[in-house]
Amino acid sequence: MPRRSAVRFLPALGLAVASLALVAPSSRVSAQGATGEPPYRNPALSVEARVSDLLSRMTLEEKVGQLLMLDARGEDLSFVNERQPGALLHILGAKVGRAMDLAAKNRLAIPLLIGEDGIHGHSFWKDANIFPTQLAMAASWSPELLERMGRVTAEEMAPTGIHETFSPVLGVARDLRWGRTGETFGEDPHLNGELGAALIRGYQGKGLDDPAAVVATAKHYAGYSETQGGRDASEADISRRKLRSYFLPPFERAARAGAMMFMTGYQSMDGVPSTANTWLLREVLKDEWGFKGVLVTDWDNVGRLVYEQKVAATYADAAIMATRAGNDLIMTTPQFYEGAIEAVKSGRLEESEIDEPLKRLLSLKFQMGLFENPRRPDLAKAAIEVARPDHRAAVLDAARQSLVLLQNDGLLPLDPAKVTSIAVIGPNADDDLQQLGDWSLGSPQHPPEAGKHPREKTVTVLDGIKAVAPAGTTIRYEKGCAINSPDLSGLPAAVTAAQASDVIVAVVGDHLDFIGEGKSTATLEMQGGQVALLDALEETGKPMVVVLVNSKPLVLPMSVKRAAAILEGFNPGMEGGRAIAEAVFGQLNPSGKLSISFPVHVGQQPVFYNQVRGQHGTRYADLTQEPLFPFGHGLSYTQYRYTDLRLAPTTLARGQAATVSVDIENAGSRAGDEIVQVYVSDVVTSVTWVTRALKGFARVHLEPGEKKTVRVTLPWEAFQLVDADGRSVVEPGDFDILVGPSSRERDLLKVTMHAE
Repeated sequence: MPRRSAVRFLPALGLAVASLALVAPSSRVSAQGATGEPPYRNPALSVEARVSDLLSRMTLEEKVGQLLMLDARGEDLSFVNERQPGALLHILGAKVGRAMDLAAKNRLAIPLLIGEDGIHGHSFWKDANIFPTQLAMAASWSPELLERMGRVTAEEMAPTGIHETFSPVLGVARDLRWGRTGETFGEDPHLNGELGAALIRGYQGKGLDDPAAVVATAKHYAGYSETQGGRDASEADISRRKLRSYFLPPFERAARAGAMMFMTGYQSMDGVPSTANTWLLREVLKDEWGFKGVLVTDWDNVGRLVYEQKVAATYADAAIMATRAGNDLIMTTPQFYEGAIEAVKSGRLEESEIDEPLKRLLSLKFQMGLFENPRRPDLAKAAIEVARPDHRAAVLDAARQSLVLLQNDGLLPLDPAKVTSIAVIGPNADDDLQQLGDWSLGSPQHPPEAGKHPREKTVTVLDGIKAVAPAGTTIRYEKGCAINSPDLSGLPAAVTAAQASDVIVAVVGDHLDFIGEGKSTATLEMQGGQVALLDALEETGKPMVVVLVNSKPLVLPMSVKRAAAILEGFNPGMEGGRAIAEAVFGQLNPSGKLSISFPVHVGQQPVFYNQVRGQHGTRYADLTQEPLFPFGHGLSYTQYRYTDLRLAPTTLARGQAATVSVDIENAGSRAGDEIVQVYVSDVVTSVTWVTRALKGFARVHLEPGEKKTVRVTLPWEAFQLVDADGRSVVEPGDFDILVGPSSRERDLLKVTMHAE
């Protein structure tokens, strides 16, 4: 969500706002209580009773207006009274108060629902704390960390007048050329579901009536991440069985975790746009899973039925199609208003069909208590929240746990007795925008005049190394090249700095010009002058540490593959530079594990680990099929030994769970955290199935020489597959349980169990 036009909204400044006095609606006297208020205003009544009363008072025009979520970037908010939309997005701070005042003057004074993109922090609010991106955070394999991120984000969003965040993204990454790969949790359905559920818990806090919480939105439902050629929003070639096998499980997990909003995807599947997919929206989400919340379309998805996908001739046709498919809230398609009204008045759509989604939206507003407390912006409180030291500490902790050591020949951590001068070189070494990544103030969702987060809020890699380096260390910095141009004018100075230093820290990766919505790439090669720069640095003969600041896995040149060490930070947020510097100097022992595989070549796409069994051969004629770095990979400054894998029971009765136990020993001299991964392989299946699938994991801290027994419980559902009829079943037979530090088969211990 969402692709935007060139005109953007500006974040509100810290302006004071007055308190709101709700205007009493005009209504029938006979329906009023002793206080003169209509029943829907009475919080002592049930939500159902209040919805029923309010619905009975509404005109068709008021009903259709409530189903609109409109773009509020412009200064003119008169549409709040003209169309009486139920929700707004892209409106912040004092301007929210203005919109709420206008809504209170409408005949029934129905409060607004305010949504915004809080993707990895309160993304577009100046001074907010920006976390690592989802793909970076996924490398922590820590649901607790994701829940904390959600809580901090909600605490910073709520006082600015925001009720709902368009997060988390639960698409399972496949083709890495897709520009939105970095918004995902990676390539595994189970990890996606667990981390997504944790983020939802963080956002929604104590419940819908928690004024310090925001409603979570699970997106993009579903299959949007399965692109053709990596092209954004292209037709997704997914059968219903494939959806159920890989793409739906994270969303079902989100529904069970209590997410109160879902968002549709842009793509179509088997010729049916997601927004018009009755099976997906009604039969699965609402009927099968029992989802009681609100389903919102993505940016102008109903309009796209007319002008992009061209499955509807008119907006009346599109309104009928979208309503009957099961959408509840129509984002940024103002033409839905006239289209739906025309459809009802012409008899093509029943007014009761408008009532159905409206009941869901009104129920959410009543459950949130917005009729009693519309949750106006409190900018003084917002300033306090974004300045909280514990919020900043959470951002640093997230960056630390998300850092992945991909490669190390022993150079790291740097020995201060041997290293007294460091050349920090590269286009991303001191670029705060690239470090924060997409969906952050300063990224392409806003124009340059919208500004960016204050520079002093972000610790770049250069900042971090200067702060953490031992006293007396000489730091030389050169940018060296650009990523979004072939300019190499800075290369000679970079080589000179490298030659004069003991060690090179090269900070490279990608650029906002090549990532994000609508910005898929044909290649995964490093752009601009980076390969030339890295090759030139390698030729100096100085040991080189490569730090990757990138939105997604890239194809690494030989000069990087031959580097002494590689640290993957992805887009590590405001404290990323500090965490990286701590790892370089040994104050931090990296513990992150990849949630996504690194390819050797772009032609390997897709290269995810849990491929379906069955093909001729095990490699391409000209290239390996193995990734450079697989899912689950991540090194440490210590070594861990896995021994004595065991299972209880070894034979499972139907519905029973299994407990996997393994001993982990820290065989090195440094304390560290290891992420234990548990995979399941169904030995013989009635349908083709994956080689192995992640079904459990645990993070364990070990002091030097310490040994612990780690136990992971696998519920009966962990052994399910989707059969030829689309049913999730556990088939009787043998299952291999594999445990180890990555998804590589050679890294895994194995034990076999039998399911009856």
